[in-house]
Amino acid sequence: MATEFAVIGGSQAYALMGKGAIKGRRLGERQTPFGPSQPLYLLRANTTEFLFLSRHGEKGYEVSAPYVNYRANIFALKDAGARKIVAWSGPGAISRGFSIGQYVIVDDVLDETRGRCSTFFEKGGLGFIRQNPVFCPSLRRLLSETLKRLELGFTDQGTYVCTQGPRLETPAEVRKYASFGGKLVGMTLVPEVFLAKELEMCYAALCYVSNYAEGVVDRPFRAGELFEGLSNSEEGRRVAQAVAQFPRVIAELAEVLVKAQEPCDCGSAMQRYKKEGRIGEDWRAWIKT
Repeated sequence: MATEFAVIGGSQAYALMGKGAIKGRRLGERQTPFGPSQPLYLLRANTTEFLFLSRHGEKGYEVSAPYVNYRANIFALKDAGARKIVAWSGPGAISRGFSIGQYVIVDDVLDETRGRCSTFFEKGGLGFIRQNPVFCPSLRRLLSETLKRLELGFTDQGTYVCTQGPRLETPAEVRKYASFGGKLVGMTLVPEVFLAKELEMCYAALCYVSNYAEGVVDRPFRAGELFEGLSNSEEGRRVAQAVAQFPRVIAELAEVLVKAQEPCDCGSAMQRYKKEGRIGEDWRAWIKT
């Protein structure tokens, strides 16, 4: 399969698939040492093909963030030939400086998860890898250029706080994250970004602001509504507009990546271990299960 680009779809990916806005050849789930992945799809943008995976399921929000098999998904994409991953996520805003529906190319992460399997290297003494920059700078630049070309407003700064979920955060937790410099709070980019780095893959994330986090705005409880009233109908409309643009963004980015010659260091993350003779070029042999 001659494609090196993959997209991990977040919340609402399944809805776009159901509407036919994202469609392609279903390759199916891939068996990995960590269990089956979510099903892979092969999508086409003009003459360019790329891989797609819906993080939470094909038909709905079938697997919530704490229970996604992140290792299986990243392993499967690497095994299928992917070298560059763009993921999307719909976090809440910790600051009123963000508007609902706004795109954010996040640039750092605070890991507040607990108990997730966040490494491929449980054995072998591997995986001491720098995390600055967390996200691939080259892929972030190309994503930025793509959004500009499509005339979609965005910011390329914002620290994403990844919480365990599935519950939402308390007001006190949100205040804590703000004091640490967090700008957005979601549940999915960790451990994805760390796992991709371990397999020497480029990874960047495009977020859309889905709501204001608890305590940022004063909203009464409304039973039966999205986030129990944390979002209102106008904000829901703006989120839907942002999500609807994702097929266009990823198709354009796929075309850009074919022509781009952007150097980066992601493919050398494990070079130290190779120089020491502890591992070879076969990445599958790095993982001792």
